Amino acid sequence: MARKHTPPHHDGHHHADHRHDGEPHAHPAAPMVDEITDFEVLEIAVRELAIEKGLFTAEDHRKFTEWAETIGPAAGSRLVAKAWSDPAFKARALADGVAACKEIGIDWLEPTGTGTPSDYTEFRVLADTPTLHHVIVCTLCSCYPRPLLGMSPEWYRSPNYRRRLVRWPRQVLAEFGLVLPPEIEVRVEDSNQKCRFMVMPVRPPGTEGWSEARLAEIVTRDCMIGVALPRADRKADDVRPVHKARRPVGHAASRG
Repeated sequence: MARKHTPPHHDGHHHADHRHDGEPHAHPAAPMVDEITDFEVLEIAVRELAIEKGLFTAEDHRKFTEWAETIGPAAGSRLVAKAWSDPAFKARALADGVAACKEIGIDWLEPTGTGTPSDYTEFRVLADTPTLHHVIVCTLCSCYPRPLLGMSPEWYRSPNYRRRLVRWPRQVLAEFGLVLPPEIEVRVEDSNQKCRFMVMPVRPPGTEGWSEARLAEIVTRDCMIGVALPRADRKADDVRPVHKARRPVGHAASRG
């Protein structure tokens, strides 16, 4: 998608039109991106149509995007930590996730302070047990509990994750490093326009007597999606090690 090229102005002021030998040269603007995906085309079309129909303004969209890019999974971590510490709150969260969120300062009806986003309708907390593990996906597009978890990771929106998780959940989880024993049931929950989900993982051993604040530190975004498990020795903001590729590009050629 290229920007529209504007010809030089002839208003008596100097403009950098890069004349050479007395002849102007047309320099087309560089493209904003080299390519655009089908999903981006769809998003642009729906957004522009919604603005045209008066559902929201371009300024509304800018404000929401700015807000969405500043939030993270901290609210979800607080919800899980409170549920681990308070059985009564856990029961309330499982019975009415939207109401429970208000207790930690998240209002699904007014998460941005600038209006009600159209896709926030129902929210459910999925509690793992020692014999049941949940993982969430949106097979249709990228529905995600943003007020609690922030923007979804890129891999969550990819067709590779969305198509494969519902068919081979254990294999996909193993690719994230999560290998579950066969006696644990894996249940995939498909988010949609009407309902969003978040996983409440099992509290790990070694956290007895911890404060809610300390517990929240080990509840990562991936734990609440369901592709990882919390650990007492790993915080959400820990620096993860980077491992060298076992078979880097050119490895075979160098051996030959």
